[in-house]
Amino acid sequence: MNFDQSSRILGRGQLIERVATARLNGARIVFANGCFDVLHVGHVRYLEAAKALGDLLIVGINSDPQARRLKGEGRPVMPQDQRAEIVAAIEAVDLVTIFEEPTVEQLLLALKPDIHAKGTDYTEDSVPERDVVRSFGGRVAIVGDPKTHSSSKMIKKLVSEP
Repeated sequence: MNFDQSSRILGRGQLIERVATARLNGARIVFANGCFDVLHVGHVRYLEAAKALGDLLIVGINSDPQARRLKGEGRPVMPQDQRAEIVAAIEAVDLVTIFEEPTVEQLLLALKPDIHAKGTDYTEDSVPERDVVRSFGGRVAIVGDPKTHSSSKMIKKLVSEP
């Protein structure tokens, strides 16, 4: 792992400290999350659009057990540490953390980002964590291109082709 990427992947305690420092310096904090199992252009566009909303983009990555619960048996294809390293290598991403909980609610409450960015497969009213975000004065933003890309579809295509 390259030093720059590893220094951008933080545990929750370190991440809370970095966010506090950034906030003291006037940074607008943006949070995005997902499994990021098989990276595709939709992921990159989502993260670039999220970064455009603020100064510091934090990405929460679902742990392996949570990705499996969400995506099904045989997933994730890549282990959480590798997914975190790949996401940390994306220029738009400032910090990455892996979360073990079934939802990002506890992480959102710990970080209190100004903006919680979600992809276009949601609306502002369908984001499961919307009430949590609003409880600390944050807002939900829908970003990225239309959801026409899918890791699951890519995997099926790879498996079905001779």
